[in-house]
This record gives sequence, structure tokens and C-alpha cells, in this order.
Amino acid sequence: MKLRKVTAASATVLALALSATACGSDGGKDTGSGDGGDKKITVGIKYDQPGLGLKTPDGKFTGFDVDVAKYVAKELGYAEGDIEFKETKSADRETALARGDVDFIAATYSITDERKQKVDFAGPYLLAHQDLLIRADDNISKGDDLNGKKLCSVTGSTSAQNVKKDFAPKAQLKQYGTYSQCLGALQSGAVDALTTDDSILAGYASQDQYKGKFKIAGLKLSNENYGIGVKKGDAEMVKKINAALEKMVQDKSWDAAVKANFGPANYQNEPAPKIGNIVK
Repeated sequence: MKLRKVTAASATVLALALSATACGSDGGKDTGSGDGGDKKITVGIKYDQPGLGLKTPDGKFTGFDVDVAKYVAKELGYAEGDIEFKETKSADRETALARGDVDFIAATYSITDERKQKVDFAGPYLLAHQDLLIRADDNISKGDDLNGKKLCSVTGSTSAQNVKKDFAPKAQLKQYGTYSQCLGALQSGAVDALTTDDSILAGYASQDQYKGKFKIAGLKLSNENYGIGVKKGDAEMVKKINAALEKMVQDKSWDAAVKANFGPANYQNEPAPKIGNIVK
């Protein structure tokens, strides 16, 4: 009888232990929970945009988008070491969110009506303007100066299409996978201008190896409201990220991030936008 009692008691203890282990194991992250209870949070960024989202040769990540992402993740309950940055190129952003590859995206992601059909946005957290980067000895003073010229942008970006539609219908579009490839084409003379947001162009123009070689045309062809993309329907995550962005502005961390990342390029940024205020 004693042996049976001990065996039964042991079985009970074992069952309780297994139950506790099962409850305590997450078996992976709960995408989009935003409570810091997961082991990691995955954030989509660009890897090749100096001043915004850049992976350096030593494996570090720098830029304004990166600083915003770190601040938001902290407010969601994640330490910096819990953040896993994942490269999300312009053409892949909606797919990455839909598949759950990332929890949110901070990657010069302009809020548009078309994109809002596929993803939800928090923000905006930065107002930029579409412009042109040209060689220092070139002169393009207005949009229609691009007619007949070769214009470069990245696949999946709206920039080049906007220029062709609204300013230079006879421009020859050249699309590459990354802005770095566009920059190489501009330097070699394969294209005449690189178009994207002035914030991105400022980052490239300020790099040591390019100083004095390029200039921003200063046309301000459009308003680009940068938002943080989340999976469609995740209203709770949008709410939490918006609260984090508002706090970042209030405690001056937003200003510090702007100065740290755009200051060297003498970028004339707009004031921090209000949450939900989309400038057309």
C-alpha cells in the first residue's frame, strides 16, 4: 500500500511539473502582443539608407528609423537586446507584415490610401518631401526638366511613378532593387537623377565618400508621411505604437534622434507631425 501511495504522489507531482512547463513555454513569439512578454520582437527596417536605416559593416544598426523603432520597442516592453532587425525592402513590406515575418515596420514607409488597404499604420512620425538627387555639376530646377532624362528609383517605391505622372511624363524610368544601386548608377552617369524622399537623399549626400559629388535639387515634389506599418486589423498594436510615438516627441527623444541622424547632412526637417495628421 505504501508503495502505491508513493507512486501515485510522484505521478501527481510529475503531472503538475509538466503542466507548469507547458504553460511557461512560449514555443515562439506571440506576434503583435506588444506586452514585452515574448522573447523577441522583430522589426522591419532598411539596411542601406544612411541616416535612416543602415546596417554597418560591424553588424550594428543606425539611423532615425532605427532610433524610432528602438524607442517604440522599449515602450512595448522590450529591451534593446530583444529586438531582431530584419531587412524589408520597399517591394516586400506588405508581404512581410501579412506573413507575420515582422511585428512592425519602420522603414521610410509613406502612408498612402493604397497601402492602407493592405496594412495599418501608426503615426506619422516624420514628414519628408520627395525630391531629386543629382550630380553636383547638373542643374534641374523644376520637375519637367526631367523630360527625356533617365530617372532612377527602387522597385516598389512610388517616387518615380509620381514624377512621371505629375511632372515629367517623358522621363525614362530605371528601377533598381536598392537606393545604393541607384546611387552607383547616378555616379557612373547611367542615370541622370535619383528620386526619393529628401530625408533619404540627405543621408546619402552626407556620406564622406560622396561629399561634393551630389546635391539635392530642392524641389519638394510631394509630402511623404512616414508611418509605422503593422499587420492589417491589429488596432491594439497601432494604439500602443501611437502612444509610444507621442511620448517620444514629448520627452524630446524625437528631437535628439533628428539631430543625431540628420544633423551632419544639414537636413531642414519639418516639426514632428501630430499622430493621425496626414499632410496631403
